[in-house]
Amino acid sequence: MTDDEERFAYLAEGNARQARKRVAADLLIRDDTGRILLVNPTYKDHWDLPGGMVESNEPPRAAGVRELAEELGLTVTAGRVLVLDWVGPHGPWDDQLVFIFDGGTLSPAQVKSIRICDPEIGEYAFAELTEAKSMLRPDMAQRLARAHDALATGVTDYSE
Repeated sequence: MTDDEERFAYLAEGNARQARKRVAADLLIRDDTGRILLVNPTYKDHWDLPGGMVESNEPPRAAGVRELAEELGLTVTAGRVLVLDWVGPHGPWDDQLVFIFDGGTLSPAQVKSIRICDPEIGEYAFAELTEAKSMLRPDMAQRLARAHDALATGVTDYSE
């Protein structure tokens, strides 16, 4: 074995032992009146922002865009990170990183083109901020409020 091969094997062994994080990537998307796009997953009790879980070795921004296309047939360019949260272990779940990206504002034509493409999504809706927060789980409502503030301030919100 060469020195390069030994070093690679050493690094690969270390990589295999390091912690892996679950990562979720959601998008804050608005219509031209500022209402927020929400989805109602069939496997959860509350509405959610569009997005989902990041696959192995997938960039979070790309995952949010992929999930949106898979769920609602929409293609957007995900902008800057509005919120990044570390969520500690709870219940059966290990810790997790949750990203919310700016998904931009949809044109009326884009809004009309939305179609549910994934059986995990039962319905979608656009809602004003106050109504949207009431439809979400409390932790997601808080994230949405922080993401909405980050849109206005230009400052990414990080929390643990």
